[in-house]
Amino acid sequence: MNQPGASKSVIVGIDSSLAAVNAAKWAVAEATSRGLPLRLVYVIPVGEPPPASAGAMQTEPQSAETALLRAQYAVQALRKSVDVETVLLRGDPDCVLIDESRDAAMICVGSKPLGYEPLGPIAAALAQRAHCPVAIIRTAITDIYAPHIHGGAIGVGLDDEPDNEAVVHIAMQEGRLRGATVRQIDGRADSWVRRYPDVHVQIVAPGIGPQYRENHDSAIQLAVVGRADADEITRLVVPNIHPVLGYPDWSMLVVRG
Repeated sequence: MNQPGASKSVIVGIDSSLAAVNAAKWAVAEATSRGLPLRLVYVIPVGEPPPASAGAMQTEPQSAETALLRAQYAVQALRKSVDVETVLLRGDPDCVLIDESRDAAMICVGSKPLGYEPLGPIAAALAQRAHCPVAIIRTAITDIYAPHIHGGAIGVGLDDEPDNEAVVHIAMQEGRLRGATVRQIDGRADSWVRRYPDVHVQIVAPGIGPQYRENHDSAIQLAVVGRADADEITRLVVPNIHPVLGYPDWSMLVVRG
């Protein structure tokens, strides 16, 4: 088990859920494209007993080390050229992961439906306070497969926020990395089309609801958003009329730092 303090990496917050495993699978492309290790971090909340020592028999099937090994094996099964680090830390999970994000290229966490809440508390804290981009990879309760790693569509809004150029830039990079169509929700995309001639771009008007989704060939798998949307996200409930955050099953990449 590696120790904290490693050099810059792509970090994945791990727990015992399938959502965390899917986040680790999704993050592999981010690490390999940057030539960085994938750092799997399990945070043991303050007040919980420490995990069994390396030489002791573990009777809890979803212990911290078991969860890390499960995620590590899932990543290795993809057969990608990526170094995987695993680490156990102790503290408040949101605070520890936010601190880890200071030296990260990106931090990824899994998320599963919580009724009308778009995000769980840790994902929401990272979206608002992390020091690097945050990927929130959503997994439906019945979804036993990996997240949409390649193809599909990536949604991004064009607006007048000061960080919008950085947001669209990352969305276009994700489109290139994942061979995905970038769906720009606005009408001001000419310059981006010229800068990325190899990325298929769709320009659509803002919309929301089932009819909007049915009018497009492929559902959006990943929405790329900036600080303003990250600050708004914890105040939203679904359904709502936000053109990007109005769908509770879209994964999100929050551009921060």
